Amino acid sequence: MAQPEKIISTAANYRVNVKKRKTLITPKNAPYFFIGPSLILIIIFTIYPVISSFILSFQEVRGAEKTFVGLANYTRLFHDPVFYKSLLNTFQILIVQVPIMLFISLLIAAGLHSSLVRFKAFFRIAYFMPAITALVAASIVFMILLDEHFGLVNYLLSLMGLEPIHWLTSPFWAKVSVIAVMTWRWTGYNMVIFLAGLQAIPKELYEAASIDGASKVKQFFLITIPQLKPVFIFTVVMSTIGTLQLFDEPFILTQGGPNSATMTITLYLYETGFKYFEFGYASAIAYILVIIIAVISWIQMKWVGDLEE
Repeated sequence: MAQPEKIISTAANYRVNVKKRKTLITPKNAPYFFIGPSLILIIIFTIYPVISSFILSFQEVRGAEKTFVGLANYTRLFHDPVFYKSLLNTFQILIVQVPIMLFISLLIAAGLHSSLVRFKAFFRIAYFMPAITALVAASIVFMILLDEHFGLVNYLLSLMGLEPIHWLTSPFWAKVSVIAVMTWRWTGYNMVIFLAGLQAIPKELYEAASIDGASKVKQFFLITIPQLKPVFIFTVVMSTIGTLQLFDEPFILTQGGPNSATMTITLYLYETGFKYFEFGYASAIAYILVIIIAVISWIQMKWVGDLEE
């Protein structure tokens, strides 16, 4: 049987512990305890790598030894023909792929928004599936399809009496293949965004335009396109940033070849850092890429007048 003094002592200790816990976490500081773990992870995995890589861009790394070299990595960058080649490839893909992809996305979204199309849920899922498909698996499938000797695409071309195309070994067609895979992958994703924008347009605008005698084509250009302006801004900026960071498709399909025809900036960054172990130079490439993305995004936002709004 427990002694009364012991019970009283245990109860007193319990009250003291409860009091300590109450003083440790108060309603005022409780939010800091909730966001603390996330903040620590952000500092470790985001802020620290950003600062560390910036410092690294001014250093030369040889094994475990780091030497401060000032702006040497950036100076070397502006005299590097492979960097200019990768920059040119990236912009060529950007200029061709993004407009084509957004145009197709808008057409599909407009079609699925129409009351004439049935089984809309099926088509929405079907078009969106490539965006959630594992890119490695998809790229391997495209490698098989585009094989110049045994691929299905060249087989279909031969049935039409056409010569086989060197999809992955010709500089021009390798770039076309990368653009095709990117378009296949991201068209459905942008289609969903356009579709959400179309569904947000008030139907009263179209009813009023119909009463005034405006055709469907005029309604599309005078109502739909202006109303989709915020959606266009978002899709263009996000697609531009995504293309400037293009890595997976050329890495899996062509390894940047042939003859660096599909070498993009991020792929060149990866090879510099993890193939040739020039981490300082790779960090300099990364920061130049960040500046390019920031400038282009700002120009796009400024161009559409979003900053003034």
